[in-house]
Amino acid sequence: MPRLYGFDDQSRQRLRDDEVDPLRQMVSRALAGQSNADIALWANGEGYRGTLGGEWKDASVGRLFRNPAIAGLRYDENGELVDAGHPGAITREEFEALQERDKSRKTADADAPYDYLLVDGASQCGKCTQALQGARTNAGTPGYRCRPKSKQGRGGCGEVRMDAELLENYVGEYVVAELLKPGIRDQIQAARVAVRAEVKKLEAEAKDLEGRRTEAATLYGKRQISSDAFVTADGEITANLKDIRSRIRYAEQMANFSLGSAKDLVRWWNTAPHSSKRAITRLLLKKVEVFPASARGVRTVEPGRVVLHWRKLSRVSDGG
Repeated sequence: MPRLYGFDDQSRQRLRDDEVDPLRQMVSRALAGQSNADIALWANGEGYRGTLGGEWKDASVGRLFRNPAIAGLRYDENGELVDAGHPGAITREEFEALQERDKSRKTADADAPYDYLLVDGASQCGKCTQALQGARTNAGTPGYRCRPKSKQGRGGCGEVRMDAELLENYVGEYVVAELLKPGIRDQIQAARVAVRAEVKKLEAEAKDLEGRRTEAATLYGKRQISSDAFVTADGEITANLKDIRSRIRYAEQMANFSLGSAKDLVRWWNTAPHSSKRAITRLLLKKVEVFPASARGVRTVEPGRVVLHWRKLSRVSDGG
C-alpha cells in the first residue's frame, strides 16, 4: 500500500519535509472555505503530486483530510480519536474542524448520485455470498451493504456494511500494484479473452430465462398453473434476468477495454474515467469478498475483512 502523504514511509514515524508544508497549506485553504476541487487545482498548479505521482483530485484531497494520521491520531474500537503514537502534520483541532467541514459537505450532497465501482456481482458478502449493493448510510455517505432478506425471501444476511470510499480505495491500491507488474498488458488481453467467453455464457443463460418466462406464460394461459404460481415464477425470472443483463453490460465493457498507448499506468489510473477503472478492476478481479467488521465504528480495513479473488489467467482456455 502507498505511504500516506506527508510521511516518509508506512510506519509514519517521520514527517516528509517537502510534503508537510503543502499539506498544511491545503488544510488552511480548506478551513478558509475553499472546496476540495479548488484545493486540488491549486496543488496541481503548484506542482505538488500524490505519493504515487498522480495529480490531486477532489476525492484524493477528501481522503487525505479524513485520515486522522495527518494529525497523529487514530480511531479506537469505539470510533473515538486517540493518539496514534506518531507525529502529525496538523493539530487535533484542525483535524476535527476538517471533519465538521466534511459533515457539512456530505449533508449538502446527500442526494448526489454516486458511481459505485464494485456493484452488480463484483463484490459479495463474505458470510452469505449475497452480492453487495450500493446504499447510502443514514448520514448520506455512499456505502456497500448486504441487504437483509425481504418478505419475498430475496436478500442476504444483512450483516455486512462498508464505506464505499474505504472499500474502493483499498481495492484500487491493489489494482494499481498489479498495473506496475511486468507483462500487465498481456495479462489484460488474456483476461479480455476470458470475459468474452463469460459474455457468451451469460447470453445463453438470459436466453434460457426468456424461454422459461414464455413457457410459464403459456402454461398460465392454458390454465395449467395458478395465478399465484405464475406471478411467483415470473417475479423470480424477472429478477434473474435483470441481474444477468447487468452482468452482461459490465462484461461487455470489460471485453472492449483497452489501455491504448498509455505508458505510465499509475498515472493512467489516477486520471482514468470511472467506467475505465471499473472495467479494468473487473478484468483483473473475479470478485471481492467483504466480511463484517470486528466492531461498530471501525473505519479501517482490518486484516482479513476484504478478500480479493484475482482471475486465474493461466486457465483462460477454460473460461477463466
